[in-house]
Amino acid sequence: MPAAYFEEKNLPFVCFHFRMDGVEYPDDLGKSMAFDEFYKRISAGSEPTTAQVNTQQYMELFEPVLKEGKDLLHLTLSSGISGSINSANMAKIQLEEKYPERKIFIVDSLSASSGYGMLVDAALENQEKGFSIEENVKWIEENRNRLHHWFFSTDLTSFIRGGRISKVSGFVGQALNICPLMNVNTEGKLIPRNKYRGKKQVIREMVKRMEEHAQNQTQYSGKCMMSCSACEEDARKVADLVEEKFPKLNGKVQINSIGTVIGSHTGPGTVALFFWGDERTE
Repeated sequence: MPAAYFEEKNLPFVCFHFRMDGVEYPDDLGKSMAFDEFYKRISAGSEPTTAQVNTQQYMELFEPVLKEGKDLLHLTLSSGISGSINSANMAKIQLEEKYPERKIFIVDSLSASSGYGMLVDAALENQEKGFSIEENVKWIEENRNRLHHWFFSTDLTSFIRGGRISKVSGFVGQALNICPLMNVNTEGKLIPRNKYRGKKQVIREMVKRMEEHAQNQTQYSGKCMMSCSACEEDARKVADLVEEKFPKLNGKVQINSIGTVIGSHTGPGTVALFFWGDERTE
């Protein structure tokens, strides 16, 4: 989600970090390093590495809320792609000893990127409707696997480097202009699903998955978000097709930038689509 969203909602968050060209930066929504600069450096050969949030950072995020006499609900990035939930739970244990009168809930989002953002957004809407913290936790756990994540990449370099696609498959794919269509499964892991020749075909197929899985299919009236890494034109093509196929959408498709930590693993050229639908399956 963009920085303005967190400011508008007065929503605290903690940053993952990435290291690039010998310098460490927080993944702070493009403030420390603009997204365009980040992806230009990757295209020029930089190979960023990432670090998850540690226990102390989580304690610094959580404690001010508890000091105010409030209970706390925190959604972590999917455990299928990050171990940060372990650090969050360690912080929870230590702070429960210090604030025994407070309730602390750590929930695995099983989501990433703007899918993670959509789940946070839904949790905030529940809170505004008057859900108790326990009711909100129950709702998130029952509905998080209805949040679909579909994405493709036109540049497989970072996927090959990170081991998500084998070197042989990746190099053959690059040579043949293959665009793999991937999604996030029930465990919150990134899974390659199909391979298509060229952007036009993979864009059509990704929107077709939304037609198949969205709640009420083409009559879907929920929110739809996208994120992309230095390929706004491709994302806009997907968004235009979605808005054409789904006339009852709740507003226009919102396009965000893939953050620098997720972007360290996808590299440039990735387009992701997020919507509410049927239960995700393996």
